[in-house]
Amino acid sequence: MAESLTREWCEQTFEQVKNWGRFGADDERGALNFISEKKRAAAAALIRDGAAVSCALDFPVTPGPENPHPAQHMMVVAGDACCDPRAPGLEMTMDFIGISFHGMASSHIDALCHVLVNRTMYNGYPSEEVLSTGAQRNSIMAARDGISGRGVLLDIPRLRGAQWLELGEAIQREELEAAEKEQGLRVEEGDILLIATGRHTRRDQLGPWQPASEGLAGLDPRCIPFFHERSIAVLGSDGISDPLPGSGIENWSVPVHQCCLAGMGVHLLDNLDFRGLAEGCAERNRWEFFFTVAPLRVAGGTGSPVNPIAVF
Repeated sequence: MAESLTREWCEQTFEQVKNWGRFGADDERGALNFISEKKRAAAAALIRDGAAVSCALDFPVTPGPENPHPAQHMMVVAGDACCDPRAPGLEMTMDFIGISFHGMASSHIDALCHVLVNRTMYNGYPSEEVLSTGAQRNSIMAARDGISGRGVLLDIPRLRGAQWLELGEAIQREELEAAEKEQGLRVEEGDILLIATGRHTRRDQLGPWQPASEGLAGLDPRCIPFFHERSIAVLGSDGISDPLPGSGIENWSVPVHQCCLAGMGVHLLDNLDFRGLAEGCAERNRWEFFFTVAPLRVAGGTGSPVNPIAVF
């Protein structure tokens, strides 16, 4: 019988999966410590045909139900005024971009300072360490040298024989284990684990919707111990990992975010695009690959837009 999801269950699970102090009292990398140089080199050996696939959405400048605060992209110098009077003969164009990337439209990574529990973030650092000028602890600079290693895609719509999961549906731990078996692999320590819900295939077929109110498929909180037991380094989704609307549990509206970021120190990749990756995996009958994520080096940043790349 499945355990009941209650506030008490969330509190107990948070305590059970916490990695505070595991990598030292001053650690800010969290589960990224599981990606050793040896594991990174072994992951690079997975490259066989060299095909590269982006797992990012396009820069989200178009307003819509998923994107109420679109990113900015404007020209600073356009082609109709491309001659620089300061350098005769030099012709160029330039532009500006700006983005509030946390949300439902931008492919991004959450730093470990992004979500707190009881005003405390990963490794016991207090909320006061995040100032108006930026995070003094657990910022995205913990990943300033990039993240690279073995990527694993668990394709849950494929497992279910469906194109996508319906809004608000929750993936169960048993499905993660069944997908491993069906795809012929096992999630291991240091893996960058990607879990597909088919979100963007649904969007292609049925059009956009408002995830916060209408729903979004994600992971049942009872999957959290699985991530801890396997010692994953990073968790990524084509949604935000947590199902929407939120869990409805007092103080634990997004347990996956809360337990992964604040408890385990597992960075989260949100709003990825797995359409090309899932197709590439199915064509090769191989769901493991070399995977890289390169966050911007933003001192004090709570995360960063990213363009993750899988290489077969």
